[in-house]
Order: sequence, then C-alpha cells, then structure tokens
Amino acid sequence: MIGRPASQTIDGPAGLLEVVIEEPAHAPVGLAVIAHPHPLQGGTMDNKVVHTLCRAFVLAGWRAVRFNFRGVGQSEGGWDEGRGETTDMLTVITHHLTDPALKGLPLALAGFSFGGYVAAQAHARLSEAVANRPELVAPKQLVLISPATSRYEVPEVPAHTLVVEGEQDDVVPLASILDWARPQGLPVTVVPGTGHFFHGKLTVLREVVLRHLRAAAV
Repeated sequence: MIGRPASQTIDGPAGLLEVVIEEPAHAPVGLAVIAHPHPLQGGTMDNKVVHTLCRAFVLAGWRAVRFNFRGVGQSEGGWDEGRGETTDMLTVITHHLTDPALKGLPLALAGFSFGGYVAAQAHARLSEAVANRPELVAPKQLVLISPATSRYEVPEVPAHTLVVEGEQDDVVPLASILDWARPQGLPVTVVPGTGHFFHGKLTVLREVVLRHLRAAAV
C-alpha cells in the first residue's frame, strides 16, 4: 500500500507472518499491536480503520505494529476460525516485546471487527498467563472498534477498554454491541451517522482514539 512503511516477515505458528511497523517521532511510550477484519471477507492490515488506529497510536507516541493474519498477504498458513489468528497476534506481541527499546514499557492491543474479537481474546489469554508468569507483560490498553459481538463470543474486557461503534453499523449492529457491553457496565462510544467502516468519519474515529490514549497517559 502506497504511503506506508515496507512490510517485513517474522516467524509465526503457521509459517511467516507479515508485519508493518510504524514509529512515533520520538522514543516510543509503548507497543501497540493492531488486528485487522475478517480474512475471508477481504480484511487485511491495510484496511482503512486499521490504518486509522495505527495513526492514532503513533500520534500518541506508541510504536504501532499491524500484521496480516495467516493466509493473508505474505503471511503463510490458512484460516483457523479465530483460534490460530489469536495465536498469530500473541506471536507478534511476543516477538516485538523482545526489543530492548520497549523494555518496561506498556503494551496496548487493538482491533477492528473480527480483529476486535481477536484482540479481546489475546488480552484475556495474556492477562491469564501473567498471573502465573510475572515476566510477561499484561496489556495496559485495549481499543476495540466494532468488535464482532454478533458473530463471535467476545470475552469480557476491563472497565477502561475503549469501545467505538458506528450508529448505522449493519455488519455488527449497535444493539449487539450494547447487549455485550451492558452486563459489564461498559461504556460504548457511538459515532453518529456512519456504518461499520466509518466512511466519512475516519478523522472522527482517529480523534476519539487519540483523546482516549492521551487522557490515559496523564
């Protein structure tokens, strides 16, 4: 995709995984790993909402890493119904946390649509693992954009999670997001007048995420 850094590959559980790394203007304040929409419905790491998430994290000072799930782009392997895709995300996280420049810095996870489901799953698995392995890093931030609550069993998430949904979303309806969020007492930020892909509202989405990240850093 024109206008983004060249991709590279890392070793993954089903073969190579294609990743793109974007750096902030100064030393990063943390690592953000971002997951893309459904691979079987055209989802890739170059999706505009994923790109918007990367921009928000970079502007907030984070190193942003996006990647293609197995079987997408230069990533090897094939569709695994969310199980292997979650392992893919955990592999990308583990790989990049070995960078000495990120030692002791916080971790953020984010995802859009199916990627939101995967990010929530990865968050749950990491949080559980940290309880038994203190050397691991527990995610500090979780940002979910239209997580696929109508199609997958998205786990409960921390109270400080940012959830953003389009008012007119016909892929993951607002009612489904609210049914998932309600039992958790979890606030949902609704962007009026836009659907699942935030057409015409990507700048608004970027600012919502950026404000959240800057407020959390205070």
